[in-house]
Amino acid sequence: MTAWTWRFEKADGTEVQPPVQPEEFTTQGDAESWIGEEWRALLDGGVEQVRLFEEGTEIYGPMSLQAAAES
Repeated sequence: MTAWTWRFEKADGTEVQPPVQPEEFTTQGDAESWIGEEWRALLDGGVEQVRLFEEGTEIYGPMSLQAAAES
């Protein structure tokens, strides 16, 4: 089973603990749906950007949560 995970960071790329604890997701869509639901809580908790990984390989990122707040 493939595991999709998020890395939570400050704007400078420093990893931070998220205020909302994610699970490992079995699909990219599930991971993206979760971030779509939780980005505001993450941003409020000090997470400024995220990166998506599949089995330890970075798929994309950094993706700014601040940009989501401004759109």
